[in-house]
Amino acid sequence: MKKSQTEMILSHMRRRGSVTALDAFRMGCLRLAARINDLRADGYQVVSKRETKRGKTYARYSLA
Repeated sequence: MKKSQTEMILSHMRRRGSVTALDAFRMGCLRLAARINDLRADGYQVVSKRETKRGKTYARYSLA
């Protein structure tokens, strides 16, 4: 059975500790913020942290 994008994101965060938009893109998910919203709606406490690297700002999401 194929995992949903939300399940893939949750699994990635559990294995690796966090996820970024680039990580999600590599998994085939183009709407990470929407999947994070789905996880929050399901009761998961997801923390977002803004990071800047080489002049680019992005969010890194992790489970609380």
